[in-house]
Amino acid sequence: MVVAPGWTSALPEAQLRESTWQRLRTAVRRRVYLPACLIAALAVVIIAVGWSIGWGGDDYGGSVSALRVVVLGPASLAAIGVIMIVERVRPAQRRPLVARGHRQDALFTLLNISLVVPLITALTLSFVAIARRIFPWIVLPRMAVVPRWAIIAAIFVGMDFCNWLVHLANHRNRTLWRFHELHHSQEDLNTLSVFRTHPLIHVSYMLAIIPGTVLLANGALSASLLVVYGGIVAFAHSNTNLGFGPLGRVFVSPNFHRIHHRLEGAQDVNLGFTLTIWDQLARRAVFPTRDTVRIDTGLPGRPLTVEQSGPRARHFAVLGAQLAGPFRPMPAPVDLPTVRASTEGVD
Repeated sequence: MVVAPGWTSALPEAQLRESTWQRLRTAVRRRVYLPACLIAALAVVIIAVGWSIGWGGDDYGGSVSALRVVVLGPASLAAIGVIMIVERVRPAQRRPLVARGHRQDALFTLLNISLVVPLITALTLSFVAIARRIFPWIVLPRMAVVPRWAIIAAIFVGMDFCNWLVHLANHRNRTLWRFHELHHSQEDLNTLSVFRTHPLIHVSYMLAIIPGTVLLANGALSASLLVVYGGIVAFAHSNTNLGFGPLGRVFVSPNFHRIHHRLEGAQDVNLGFTLTIWDQLARRAVFPTRDTVRIDTGLPGRPLTVEQSGPRARHFAVLGAQLAGPFRPMPAPVDLPTVRASTEGVD
């Protein structure tokens, strides 16, 4: 066999380059969870495109202000205040007036108002602008024969279903779970736990924008309805032993949602935000009993840094670690137990 000149000397060099690249890739993987970086990159790309096309003609600053009013405006603050009082009067678990988990969630509340609301606004405006530009037919024409209240109800229900669907994906997809596990790390569940979310988790929840985009020409959810929606979700996270009686088969109560945050057992149940119907249709509804009202919440083994793990809370250091958590590789494969693999009775 005739060997081409230079072949024998080029082979070791190619192998050396490949070996160097493999070592570099291995070193990066030991320090960074790359799929999480792709989620961050996707958020940057979406927002950059939205900014470049002028947010689709919408007012970014005004939209930020409007969302802040919904998140923590006078009505929202009043609702949260009432829920906090109820938490002291009818607690699921008795805790100090200001527990560690409460203080940590207060930090997340401030983070949401200052940074997350502008991020959500940018993602929302960008997503709608991009969708309307690529798929101009996505917005249905005005349907005068359909009452406006029916359109708004359809948006409300459609948004809730999309939120349920994304929530399920966050529990079944390992990359999305790395961002969602922060929300489940709370061991002192309370009404402010609704704000205990990673900022980038909202990339996945853009799916919930679709119903409002499709029906944009026919109506939109008012700020008041969004406050009601947020209030129900906040109440569902509260440390109360309250349910809705017979309506608990329709609306998500604190007793119903607490099972979703349970420390032991699969957590991909009771995924609904405001309505239980999606869990019932998917056979993932576990309705509360006397034994489930006071169950402990959190993540088994504490795979994420939490404020309860040390002699001192170290709130700011824990906050930094929790925000960086999704980008750090796990020492072991992520186990996502599912109710489908268990023998637990599900309604």
